[in-house]
Amino acid sequence: MTRRLALLWLMATSAGAASAEGAPGGPAPATPERPVSYLGAGLEPDFAFGAYQRGYYLTALAEANKRIDAGKDAPAAMTLIGELYKEGAGVSADPAEAMRWFRLAADRGDPEAAFSLAIAYLSGQGVEKNAEKAKPLLDAAAAKGHPAALYQLGMLALTGDLQDPAKAADYFKRAAALGDYDATYALGLSYKEGRGVPKDLDKAIEYLRQAADSRLAAAEVDYAIMLFKGEGMPADESAAAKYFARAAAANNMVAMNRLARLYAFGRGVKLDMVEAMKWHILARTGGLNDETLEGMLKTLNPRDRAAVEVAVRKFAGG
Repeated sequence: MTRRLALLWLMATSAGAASAEGAPGGPAPATPERPVSYLGAGLEPDFAFGAYQRGYYLTALAEANKRIDAGKDAPAAMTLIGELYKEGAGVSADPAEAMRWFRLAADRGDPEAAFSLAIAYLSGQGVEKNAEKAKPLLDAAAAKGHPAALYQLGMLALTGDLQDPAKAADYFKRAAALGDYDATYALGLSYKEGRGVPKDLDKAIEYLRQAADSRLAAAEVDYAIMLFKGEGMPADESAAAKYFARAAAANNMVAMNRLARLYAFGRGVKLDMVEAMKWHILARTGGLNDETLEGMLKTLNPRDRAAVEVAVRKFAGG
């Protein structure tokens, strides 16, 4: 299940129903771990989303269609059907059919559908690639508090024809306040680089740490580098190694390379050439080579080389 739809199912409530905190009259307040749903009360197909979350995709499809067939204005049910066709969950993957359902739901005001359709226009998946058509859809979703739409608008403001770093930073702030950790990471980088906001290492560290602690691998790498160097805070090689290790385990090649070097030189971790070469080979396989580590690999004795091969296969699941 996608993270966005999981949040929808967990946070949206039926009209007049108790909230997740047991208080009547709507969803619980937003927190970084639990953003407010993008859907209004009463729009979500509860049984359909519940079935979807448990992997009962045909049941989810049937429940969503049941709501639509009943003549109800059910944009969230339409969005769910679009997701099923996009993912090929319970039905054959059909990007064009997914986009048809997203259009129906977006026309009825569903922000998740508008966002999904916008991303399709940006990527050209199921529709022709057209950034101009994506922008109003993102605006519509953002107006209803869709955090990922706000983040995407920030990225467009950074990379589009008319770049506006200040506007991008504002979008990132709004998305981060709703719990979007990609935006939190981007905001941290903005403060670190003074891009669209005044340069502020304290704020950069705060936002990068939040994003890193959410297990966003790219943020883990950037925060670990700052920790290792002592940039804006006391250096802590051991803590940096832990962040590199988490990102490496998530297949981040830069983290794999940095972790290999830490093990090779005993910085923040105990010197371990087998572990160092394991991470080096994994990073190299992903396209990130390191001549220094490659030279070290060539000096390993046969027993350690065999141990490295076993460690690499184990990580790869072989």
